[in-house]
Amino acid sequence: MEYSLRILGSGSAKPSVDRFQTCQILEMRERQFLIDCGEGAQTRLRQYNSRTSRLNHIFISHLHGDHCLGLVGLLSTFGMLGRMNDLVIHSHPLLEKILGEQIRFFAVECHFRIFFEPFNPDVSEIIYEDKAVTVRTLPLKHTVPTCGFLFEEKPLSRHINKEMVDAFNVPIAYYKDLKEGKDFITPDGEIVSNRRLTIEPSERKRMAYMSDTAYSERNLRWIEGVDLLYHESTYLSDVDKVKLKTRMHSSAAQAAQIAYMAGAKKLVLGHYSSSYKSSQPFQDEARKIFPESYAANDGDTFEF
Repeated sequence: MEYSLRILGSGSAKPSVDRFQTCQILEMRERQFLIDCGEGAQTRLRQYNSRTSRLNHIFISHLHGDHCLGLVGLLSTFGMLGRMNDLVIHSHPLLEKILGEQIRFFAVECHFRIFFEPFNPDVSEIIYEDKAVTVRTLPLKHTVPTCGFLFEEKPLSRHINKEMVDAFNVPIAYYKDLKEGKDFITPDGEIVSNRRLTIEPSERKRMAYMSDTAYSERNLRWIEGVDLLYHESTYLSDVDKVKLKTRMHSSAAQAAQIAYMAGAKKLVLGHYSSSYKSSQPFQDEARKIFPESYAANDGDTFEF
């Protein structure tokens, strides 16, 4: 089962020759989630041969152009490719008002329905849930209302211990109950503990996306121990402190500090200012604080 984050765009607002604007595709429990959608997202998806047959939900962190202006082109392309599955866009309530008419005009040939699901960017709440995954909003500190997202597997079922279930002649029809934690009662009335017949489930996976934000410890309790943390790092620490504060972005060192305090297993950096030509200094700066830091470039895939 694949758990990975594919970087379609690692840049920030100003256009760059080497970096497209922010966009990522998350693979989790055989589902695909698109996170933010900067301009050219449809180009990167095709360039990197990213299939989107399981992509049914898009999450937009906030209403700055480099995070949402790729939607119209993406949805129009989906229509030309013959997409049939409905698509849900989770975002600030104003997005439908701002882009809805453009999407309906330019995606007129679409044979799928587009639904907008607004969320309140000021509170942390679950905005998506199915039988395997939940998505929670993480309010951030930026110049406009902004949310990150926590993608979290639901608790997994226990694994069948084949040797033991055979030894106790447990019927296959009872395996579902065993996976749910129930004990087994033999025809003679003996109670066989579930722990003798099953193996502990795999540890559930969690990925957090921290979009544009000034340094903030507000969401540490939600992201504690995440397998992968994406945290924006628009600048390096030597940037003008006034710029860092007024534009409400984070440095690579600040992102690393959040990863360290959260006890994350892996940190991915991105959303670089166009004033930087290489991502390597971001990785170097972050690793001084958090060794498992990785500077993302367009096309990179991070497994977790």
